[in-house]
Amino acid sequence: MLSSENGGIEGQVNGSHGSVNNTTSRFHQFRRKLDWDCLKKTGKEWIRNPMNMVLLIWILCVTISGAILFLVMTGMLNNALPKKYQREAWFEVNNQILNALFTLICLYHHPRRIHHLVLLLRWRSEDVHKLRKEYCKNGTYKPNERMHMLIVVVLLNLNCFAQYALCALNVGYTRSKRPAIGVAITISVAIAAPAIAGVYTIVSPLGKDYDLGSDEESQIHNHDVKRVKSLERRLSFSLSTSESSPKWSGGILDFWNDLSIAYLSLFFSCCVFGWNMERLGFGNMYVHTATFLLVCLAPFWIFTMAAINISNETIREALGTTGLFLCVFGLLYGGFWRIQMRKRYNLPPSSACCGKPEVTDCALWLFCCWCSLAQEVRTGNSYDIVEDKFYKKPGQEPGRPGTGSPVQHSSSLTLGRRGLSDDNRSPTAPLSMVEEGSSSRGKDATLQPPFQNSINREGN
Repeated sequence: MLSSENGGIEGQVNGSHGSVNNTTSRFHQFRRKLDWDCLKKTGKEWIRNPMNMVLLIWILCVTISGAILFLVMTGMLNNALPKKYQREAWFEVNNQILNALFTLICLYHHPRRIHHLVLLLRWRSEDVHKLRKEYCKNGTYKPNERMHMLIVVVLLNLNCFAQYALCALNVGYTRSKRPAIGVAITISVAIAAPAIAGVYTIVSPLGKDYDLGSDEESQIHNHDVKRVKSLERRLSFSLSTSESSPKWSGGILDFWNDLSIAYLSLFFSCCVFGWNMERLGFGNMYVHTATFLLVCLAPFWIFTMAAINISNETIREALGTTGLFLCVFGLLYGGFWRIQMRKRYNLPPSSACCGKPEVTDCALWLFCCWCSLAQEVRTGNSYDIVEDKFYKKPGQEPGRPGTGSPVQHSSSLTLGRRGLSDDNRSPTAPLSMVEEGSSSRGKDATLQPPFQNSINREGN
C-alpha cells in the first residue's frame, strides 16, 4: 500500500518537473527566435521620435500616479499614511493629476478628430484618400466605408467630450460633494468609447481586405490620374535641369531679410505656423494652429484648475509650476515639424547642439521659436512648392528670401502643394527642380540630376 502511494507521489513530482522543464525549454526556444538586434534597433528608432518620447513620459506619469491612487484606495498605504485626512489628500492629488493628464491628451487629439469629422461630412475625393490612410487597412477601399469611419470618429469625439465632462466634475466639486453617479458615467464613457472604436476598426470592414472595383473607387482613381497628368503637362518643360541642393533662407537670426514675416511670426505665431505647415504639405492649417495653441497654453490652465481642490499649498504651487514647464516645452511641437521639413525637402542639417541635427532643431524652437518660424517661412517663400518638392523660382538665387508672405500671397495657400505660388506666371516658364533626398544630408550625399523628361505637351 505504502509503495503504491509513494509511486503515485513520485509520478506526480516527476510529472510536475517535466511540465516545468517543458515550459522552460519553450521559453528558451522563444528567446532564441527573437531577433534582439532588430528589437534594439526598432526601439532606438522609436524613442528618437520626439512625439514617441513625449508619449512615453506621459505613460510613465499616468502609471506612477495611477499606481499610487490604487494603493491608497486598496488600503496598502495605511501604514505609511495612518491618518484619514492624509489618505484623502493623497487620493485627491493623484486623482487630479490623472484628470489633468487625460484631459491634456484629449485636447491634443481633438482638433485632428474634429477635422476628420468635417472630412467625413464633406466627403470629397481628396478627403476619402486621407481618411482611408487613417482608418482603413492598407488604405484601400472598403464597403460602406463612410458609415464605418463615421462610427469610429464619433466614438473618438465622444471620448473627448466625456473626458471634458469628467474634468468639469473634478474641478467644480470637492471630493465630498462630487456626484458619484456623474463621475461613474463619465469615466465609463471615456474608457469605453475609444476601446469600442479600436475593436470596431478591427472587426468591421475597415480592418479587412477587399477587392477593388467599385464605381466609387474607379471615379477616385480616374480623378487621381487626371490630376497627375495635369501636373505633368504643367511641368513638362521644367525637369531639364536641377539645382544641386536646397538651402535655408538666411541664418536663424537673419529675420531682417523680411521684416513683414518677422512681425507676423512674432505676433501671429500660431496662425503663421499652421499656414506654413499646410503649404509644405504637413496637414491641415486649422488643425496645426489649434494644436499649437493647445500645447503651448492648455497645460498651465489644466494644472492650475487641477490645484483648486487641493488644500496643500506646496502641492498647488508644484502643479502650477508643472503646467508652466509643460507650456514651455510645448514649443517642441514646432521643433518636431522643423525636423520633418528638413528631412522631406533635404535641407542642410545643423549639428551645433550635441552633434545631432534633431536636437538642434528642437533647441532652436525651444530657445528662439519666432526666429525659427521666420526662417522656415522665408525658406518656403524662396522656392515653388509642388507635390512635396522644391522648385527654384526663375531669376532668384537659391536660399534668397522670396517675396511671398502669408498676407501677400494667399493664392499659394489655395493652390496648396499642387499649384505655383505666382498666379501671373507663364505656363511655359522654366522651373528647376530640387529632388527630395532619399538620405540624410548629414552624410553629404550628392544629389544626382533627374533624367530628361520625355513628357510632351498635348497638341505638339
